[in-house]
Amino acid sequence: MKASAFVYPWDVNGDPEAPARIARLGVAQVTLAAAYHSTRALTPRHPRHRVVTAEHAAVLYPAGDRWKDRELRPYPAGDWAPGDAFGEAAGALADAGLEVHTWVVLAHNSRLGAEHPDTSVVNAYGDRYPWAPCIAQSATRAYLVDLAAEAAVRPGARGTELESLGWYGLQHLHAHDKTGGVGLGDAGQYLMALCFCPACREGYGRHGLDAGRLAAEVRAALEPVWRGAPSDGGWTGVEKLLGAATAAATRAWRDETARSLQEAAVTAVRAAAPEGFQVLLHADPVSYHCGANAGVDPGHILSVADGVVVPCAGGTRLLTPFVERGRAGAVVAANFTVVSGMGGSPDTLASDAAHARALGATELRLYHAGLASDGDLEAVRSALAGL
Repeated sequence: MKASAFVYPWDVNGDPEAPARIARLGVAQVTLAAAYHSTRALTPRHPRHRVVTAEHAAVLYPAGDRWKDRELRPYPAGDWAPGDAFGEAAGALADAGLEVHTWVVLAHNSRLGAEHPDTSVVNAYGDRYPWAPCIAQSATRAYLVDLAAEAAVRPGARGTELESLGWYGLQHLHAHDKTGGVGLGDAGQYLMALCFCPACREGYGRHGLDAGRLAAEVRAALEPVWRGAPSDGGWTGVEKLLGAATAAATRAWRDETARSLQEAAVTAVRAAAPEGFQVLLHADPVSYHCGANAGVDPGHILSVADGVVVPCAGGTRLLTPFVERGRAGAVVAANFTVVSGMGGSPDTLASDAAHARALGATELRLYHAGLASDGDLEAVRSALAGL
């Protein structure tokens, strides 16, 4: 199975040993961040630093002229990734014999929400989620589509992986997160993700819902949950809380909004890319789910993109819907965390990968070559050598 390791430019730049060390893992490819959200990351082997603080979402290369005079535009990185950090790292990795694909984070940007509050998701209580741009808004959609095209198609890249190309909700680890006091469950998380910005209010109206009444119904449905009532049960739990007809109308609006954005972004990337450029999405096969792995309809997304990267940190069950509804030649990449300190299991990678392959996965993704300890990397080397 072809394997790719996720990497940040700051893992490579300034460390002349990094490209060869990553190549020795046995991967054929690296998925290198070109546009990324704010983060604090360890660099356990870098000769000049041990912790990198990326203070805000940024592009890790010089942004192009398309952004001139536009209100919504990508932010340049600070000293954690100066200049063309992506290009420098990509060149070094390619020289080590590794195929480079871009890693592009889209609808996840706290600085955008802080500086342009009207772009953010607004929940039924009127609270804004500054980390979550509302993907129904026309200006935000235009920004995301153009960012996808520019950040994905960097010089030397052979493909891209688009993350957060869909709705974001409450479940994001914001700074010193304190939102775990009430178990919202899958259904409660969905209700807390429903957006009530002007664009979404209009969208609900097109599906026969009065937005003001809907917001009141959401608040009423959540009241028992705040007092400790369970809100699990997947989509049936949402229907129980909100009513089947109302729940279906909200999902129809959100699904069509996400699908059309995904189609537009993939089309824009392909228009900017050379022939043979691979376009994958980080995806969850349950369309109403929110987050970095955007909720999608498996059959639809595999008719649009070249494939998907599927989270497997909690097991491989999410692979099956993509395999069953895929098409010949589609990539279904199983994404395993190999950082033991982050809950990963590098020691079981060989058996996990074999199980994923038996289910129909075609490739592996390994999160994350820069964050892993030496022991974790040795376990990855051993596992890949045996595949």
